Amino acid sequence: MSEQGWKAFLAATGVDDWAVLHGGAMAFFRTASLGAAARLAEGLAGIATLPGRGAILTLSDRGVAVRLNRDIWQLEVDDIGLARSISAVARELGGVADRSAIQEVQVAIAAKPDAVNCGFWRAVLGYAPMADDNAVDPLGHGSTVWMQELDAARPLAHAMHIDVSVPREQVGARLEAAIAAGGRIVDDSHQPAHWTLSDGAGNRVCVCAWPDSAE
Repeated sequence: MSEQGWKAFLAATGVDDWAVLHGGAMAFFRTASLGAAARLAEGLAGIATLPGRGAILTLSDRGVAVRLNRDIWQLEVDDIGLARSISAVARELGGVADRSAIQEVQVAIAAKPDAVNCGFWRAVLGYAPMADDNAVDPLGHGSTVWMQELDAARPLAHAMHIDVSVPREQVGARLEAAIAAGGRIVDDSHQPAHWTLSDGAGNRVCVCAWPDSAE
């Protein structure tokens, strides 16, 4: 497990359809109907190197979302070629790549180090481990849960917030929409990696361009 795979993916050519989010590489291909989406998914399943890798294809009447894996740290250099093949097949079958539709939502649960308990969250949600500090929906539909160690200097014993991972060029629009809907930025000291916003009640959410914005 290293940064080599996802950093190589970000630096590669021919993968403009894709974004690298917290859960790894993802693309969305719009289609004209659910039937067209099903035909596209069938075509993608025929790519020899796709089956058996843990990829997730999600169909709707809008198109097909493709996730190569469930965790950024699982991205390998050979995933670059697979992503290119998926894009090529999608184009042949009428799929139109749409990076504005790509996102991943993650629930970040912070606790003091001695109280971090992924086992509880996996059990209560029926989730599976993908790494030591997270839990993922086996169906690939629900948000990932990530256990974050709470800063020892903070007086809280626990805290929770939402992370929204989007392609780097979509961050501005997402921030503008959130502010227009009554939110406010409470911390922009980590930009361009992420911005922390809150609603009127003080509930917090981070809009993240990292890792897609990483060099």
